Amino acid sequence: MLISEFFYSVQGEGLLAGVPSVFIRTSGCNLRCRWCDTPYASSEPEGEQQTVEEIVERVREYPARHVVLTGGEPMLAKGIRELAAALQEARYHITIETAGTIEPDGVACDLASLSPKLADSTPDAEQFGEGWSKRHEECRIQPEVLDAWAAAYSCQFKFVVSESGEMGEIEEILQRIRPRPEPGQVLLMPEGTDSGVLQERSQMVAELCKETGYRFCPRLHIDLYGDTKGT
Repeated sequence: MLISEFFYSVQGEGLLAGVPSVFIRTSGCNLRCRWCDTPYASSEPEGEQQTVEEIVERVREYPARHVVLTGGEPMLAKGIRELAAALQEARYHITIETAGTIEPDGVACDLASLSPKLADSTPDAEQFGEGWSKRHEECRIQPEVLDAWAAAYSCQFKFVVSESGEMGEIEEILQRIRPRPEPGQVLLMPEGTDSGVLQERSQMVAELCKETGYRFCPRLHIDLYGDTKGT
C-alpha cells in the first residue's frame, strides 16, 4: 500500500474529537477539491509502499486503541480491506474518513466519517485542468454509495461549509440519503486551514448549527498544531 503519512495524534474532527488515535493516510484520490489541504495525498501523491503486516506492527507501538484510515481517498487504496480486517482482528476501533464515492462492500469499520463534497469544492479548469474539473463534479455526490454506507455502518456526515448559502445544498443531499441521518450524525465544519479564518467562519457555522440542530465540528488539530503534516 502507498502510505503518505503515519502518525500518532488526537482526532481533530467529528464525534471522536480529542481521542488519541493512530492515523494512516493513504496516497491517491479520485477527487480534486479546490481547497484540498493534503495535496501530497491527492493531486501530488507521495509516500512509501508498506505491507499490511508492517502497518499493523507500527500501530501496535502506540497505546491508542483508535485507528483512523484517511487520505486522499482511503477506499481507493489497494489492500485497504485487508488492512481494516487485520486491525479489526487486533481489536482496534476503526474510523474510515471517506468522501463517500466508493461502495463499502463490507469493509471493516466502526465509524464511517463521510464527507460529501459540495459544489463549492469543484476546482476551476485552471487549477487542475478541464478534465479534472468535470470528473470531480460528476463524481463528488454518489447517492447510492451514501445509502450503502448509511444502511450498514455507524456514520457521521461531515460537511465543509464556506458560506451559509450552502445549507440548501446540504439539505438536498441529506434528504436523498436512506436512512436519513439523525441531526446528531450531521456535522458542519468551517472551511479553512488558518486559525484566523476558521475563527471568523466558526461564528457563522455555529449559528447554522443552532438553527438546524446539527453539530458544530471544530478543527482541533489546526488550533493545536497549525496546518502541518503529522498532526
